[in-house]
Amino acid sequence: MLFACLLIMSSSGATYAFGIYSRELRSGMGYDQRAVATVAFFKDLGANLGVHAGLLNEAAPPWLLLAAGAAMNLAGYLMVYLSLAGRVTRPPPVWLMCAYVCAGANSQTFVATGAMVACVRNFPGGSRGALLGLLKGYAGLSSAILAQLYLAIYGGGDATSLVLLIAWLPAAVSAAFLATVRVIPSRWRSSSPGRGGGTRDEDVFICLLYVSVALAAYLLVMIVSQKQTIFSRAGYAASAAGLLLLLVLPLAVVFRQEYREKNELEEEPLLAPPPTTAVTVADKTAAALPTASPRHGGSWLSRTFSPPAHGEDYTIPQALVSVDMLILFAAVACGTGGTLAAIDNMGQIGQSLGYPPKSVDAFVSLISIWNYAGRVAAGYASEALVSSRRGVPRPAMITAVLLLSCAGHLLIAAGAPWGTLYAASVLVGFCFGAQWPLLFAVVSELFGLRRYATLCNIAAAASPVGSYLLNVLVAGRLYDAEAARQHGGALPAGGGDDKTCMGVDCFGRSFLIIAAAAAAGAAVSLVLVWRTRGFYRGDIYAKFRDVT
Repeated sequence: MLFACLLIMSSSGATYAFGIYSRELRSGMGYDQRAVATVAFFKDLGANLGVHAGLLNEAAPPWLLLAAGAAMNLAGYLMVYLSLAGRVTRPPPVWLMCAYVCAGANSQTFVATGAMVACVRNFPGGSRGALLGLLKGYAGLSSAILAQLYLAIYGGGDATSLVLLIAWLPAAVSAAFLATVRVIPSRWRSSSPGRGGGTRDEDVFICLLYVSVALAAYLLVMIVSQKQTIFSRAGYAASAAGLLLLLVLPLAVVFRQEYREKNELEEEPLLAPPPTTAVTVADKTAAALPTASPRHGGSWLSRTFSPPAHGEDYTIPQALVSVDMLILFAAVACGTGGTLAAIDNMGQIGQSLGYPPKSVDAFVSLISIWNYAGRVAAGYASEALVSSRRGVPRPAMITAVLLLSCAGHLLIAAGAPWGTLYAASVLVGFCFGAQWPLLFAVVSELFGLRRYATLCNIAAAASPVGSYLLNVLVAGRLYDAEAARQHGGALPAGGGDDKTCMGVDCFGRSFLIIAAAAAAGAAVSLVLVWRTRGFYRGDIYAKFRDVT
């Protein structure tokens, strides 16, 4: 099940490839930069507005979410492809293109919710940060994976063909594993010791981390090589074959672990639970909760505004009015909104600063690698800090990531010549990726797992809010204003390079504002660090180990 989720996540991040085909939207569809930023906002809205997916997960099995996600992905991106390829009678207006992209991107919430929530419920007793970092790390690599497969299948050169690949491949992968992704009855092994005093699950996560690092390194080498050398079609096919080999390599880890557990169960049969008493992880999680205290009685309104302690299961209304959720929402809106503005506009940023198109495409692919690095590093590092003797609050990592992102935004604002945009893409990609496993882990720890599917999607809705404020209203508007100034006070009608803004001023002021917003988000997140310091000093996984 975990292996299937890794493959699903590795194809589910098509939204991160927007920077590659956004230039086609501006030149081929005749959109100005604000229109492109609006399409990017609806892409981000669809990719992160998954409350309905979370609510469906409360009542439906994961396979239904995967099926819905596959259908939406195919329908949405296929219409984008047909529009870019000129297969429709007339170019769609901006609002219709926004609807297509939003529908295609929204499939990501169904797929990620079905896979990620099933994994968290199957592995509740520890290393939650590492697990989420691994899953989100594979999602972060997905745009680079899709780009490599696109070169092998279609030969490159036409971003429209990339959209076609984005339409059918993720849908096919999700459909292939409909029967595999599910919540599996809890097994005795969850708290069994492994090497070095860790659990066996932790051993598996470390092995899978090594495989994912090898995959990321391979993609990095391929991106750099393809930038320096002209590959033939056979060369692209060979590189894709190596990529596919690394994608299926986690099967070796899975088979080894299942073999070890089978042997241990045969040697120590008394450790296995009787078949008649097998219960689901969700049931055991519920059994771990303390019985309701008198404060949980009374009216619905009084219960809503009297939430349980950190780590117990919140209801959806309790979480919505929680000060902790409001703080987390504000901090994530400032952080992901700014980094998304940089990622979505990376093509235009590079173009305005005079970088050649091939270098700009490399920036977008490299962002995917650093996106992966941020997700994995944040997941594993925050888990080590939380598990340390001092019990460092996981929200402290959110503060550190937001402060680091300020440096990337300031590099873009400075617009220094050759080289600095590479560094900015590294920082922006790393910081964007790092925020996601931290966010989902904090939500699961502070508000419990009973309504986790819905609550993590509510928290993730901060991303499109921040994207609209910082990308559409700030970056898009200021870019168009500067482009109008360069063209004599008004943008000419029609598409193409006539609407292009050149120079540092195109994005300089925007990213100074975005850097200030990230600093404000870091200050807000410090409040959450202070509020949760006592909770993280204890054993946050104790109740799950007690029942597994």
